[in-house]
Amino acid sequence: MLSKVNEQSLMLFHVDCKQVATLAPNVPAMYELHFAVPMAGAILCTLNSRLDANMVSVLLEHSQAKILFVDYQLLEVARGALDLLAKRAKRKPILVMIIDSDCTSNIDITSISYDYEKLIAIGHNDFDIVRPHSELDPISINYTSGTTSRPKGVVFSHRGAYLNSLATVLLLQMTLFPVYLWNVPLFHANGWCLAWGVAAQFGTNICLRKVSPKNIFDNIIKHKVTYMGGAPTVLNMIANSTLADRKLLNHKVAVITAGSPPPPQILSMMEENGFNITHMYGLTETCGAGTFCAWRPEWDMLPPKEKSKIKARQGVPHVGLEELDVKDPSTMDSVPADGKTVGEVMFRGNTMMSGYFQDFKATEEAFKDGWFHSGDLAVKHSDGYIEIKDRLKDIIVSGGENISSIEVETVLYSHPAVLEAAVVARPDDLWGQTPCAYLKLKDGFDADVQEIINFCRDRLPHFMAPKTVIFQDMPKTSTGKIQKFVLREKAKALGSISGPLECKRKFVKCSSQYEE
Repeated sequence: MLSKVNEQSLMLFHVDCKQVATLAPNVPAMYELHFAVPMAGAILCTLNSRLDANMVSVLLEHSQAKILFVDYQLLEVARGALDLLAKRAKRKPILVMIIDSDCTSNIDITSISYDYEKLIAIGHNDFDIVRPHSELDPISINYTSGTTSRPKGVVFSHRGAYLNSLATVLLLQMTLFPVYLWNVPLFHANGWCLAWGVAAQFGTNICLRKVSPKNIFDNIIKHKVTYMGGAPTVLNMIANSTLADRKLLNHKVAVITAGSPPPPQILSMMEENGFNITHMYGLTETCGAGTFCAWRPEWDMLPPKEKSKIKARQGVPHVGLEELDVKDPSTMDSVPADGKTVGEVMFRGNTMMSGYFQDFKATEEAFKDGWFHSGDLAVKHSDGYIEIKDRLKDIIVSGGENISSIEVETVLYSHPAVLEAAVVARPDDLWGQTPCAYLKLKDGFDADVQEIINFCRDRLPHFMAPKTVIFQDMPKTSTGKIQKFVLREKAKALGSISGPLECKRKFVKCSSQYEE
């Protein structure tokens, strides 16, 4: 089935398609367009609302969008993008502006082709839904978050989106008539496919233009929110919110989180504040959720620290996924379920992307040997649950030992002064690489370099403790992920800690082949 999915969707790369783009935060119109665009027989392309005009113009050109729905607050970004696009493309998309009730009246609308609400008003009530010719037809194109210079366009099929929507509802144990708070951007894998999943449960959608702890708590209380999603950065924001922003919740709120593995400390703090966390794992290429940490009743008896550690695992495949495995990418053999042997997480099934839009080579590479290669390194435990150890590119090799940056970050997050942590490799003449920690401290807290290093050495094997600690704000992608590639370049520019003489004296301790 996988090869058929790819063959079907790759036809998309060679035909004139009807892409409809959006550039908007989480507003009601964005939710409506997740249904209106596919029902009109077109393909939805939700652009990241935090991108600048240059990148928006690049993605509009790449996606071949015919229409662009833009929120009034992003109108100038859209205009700038269309001006840049006009210099290199024959046609520009038709512009449709989304206006909210709080929109000011001084917006220049001279270049606007249509107003969203007026456009809807002239529609026909008896319009017949344009259904896909095949369930493998594309429903959306989602661009990856752009940690590299040019994001890829991930193509979702109707079948993949449908299966993953229902699977995500099941893993979240979403009951009928949920009230769902939109913290996860709808431009991010179609809100992890819950744009459609919430509708399947007759849900009420609470849309947030701006995600902040105050907005989250206020809306939970006001609308009696029962479910919400959030990346680990959002959970961190809530867990470390001020008492002025925080509200006492009189009911449990079910939360689905995904992205980089959330530190156990953050999960524990969230639970204390009235949230019940379900940790899922996936990528844009897996249509959102691929696995989840299915909670076992016997784990309720564990100490809080151990419970949080288990809850941070990526778990088992959801019901819509055909296969999940942790494999040695060089041999494609499955790693033993010993909780120690590291391999690459691989997926296959109908909830995988159909391919990268107009990038056949990257699609072939991603599905090498019939499996989707995630680029994430993990171990498999004896109970079958997987646990991410690192991104393939983020592993640190020091003196021949592999160091998981995630394990070091987990320890750093347990320091009372640390708000955000990222660990990358710094080149070293003696050890090859050493851990370099970038930290952002909480407001009102202080810590020095040696304190952080000693804190880690007390809790980790000494070779895993950072040898470099730098305090700064974190560079992030537009979806809130820490840009480790930026930090890696900064660490690389620092050069080696070990000098030539030190290397010469110490080399005898780490290699029997050489002596001073």
